[in-house]
Amino acid sequence: MSRIGRAPITIPAGVTVTVGEDNVVKVKGPKGELSRQIHPDMKVTVADNVVTVERPSDDKTHRSLHGLSRTLIHNMVVGVTEGFKKDLEINGVGYRAVKKGNNLNLSLGFSHPVVVEPPQGISFEAPTATTITVSGIDKEKVGQVAAEIRSFREPEPYKGKGIKYAGEHIRRKEGKAGAKGKK
Repeated sequence: MSRIGRAPITIPAGVTVTVGEDNVVKVKGPKGELSRQIHPDMKVTVADNVVTVERPSDDKTHRSLHGLSRTLIHNMVVGVTEGFKKDLEINGVGYRAVKKGNNLNLSLGFSHPVVVEPPQGISFEAPTATTITVSGIDKEKVGQVAAEIRSFREPEPYKGKGIKYAGEHIRRKEGKAGAKGKK
């Protein structure tokens, strides 16, 4: 039995979870509403403020879907109550981020500024010129947007310049050895 899959999800106060037709799970809470279709083989039940996910057999696919389905529902519950956020750090001379309206303007050493528009349900913050916070209620979307922002200028291993996740360790390389015999 999956340790993650068999763990029940307790529904906090102010959150409603409904399972509809075709295994569509809808979670409504103080921060918003999320819905997702869970695999039709998984049995999702809501009773006494507890959500449980059960699998029909011990097939390899059912075992892998069991923990995944439970985690997806749990992330929806956490998202509508607390929300998710990813912090990014910018390293490099002249590299900076500025929030203009809802958009994020990034100066990353290109000949033009990179303008990022937030998708539905995502918001940006730039508390300082070298930090960016991506926040929202959908964990998958927050991670995807943060990865796209990071991809504009990934950190390079020689000087460490670029955009990295907060707490991410960049493996550094030593530069070229000097030309010893040249005159």
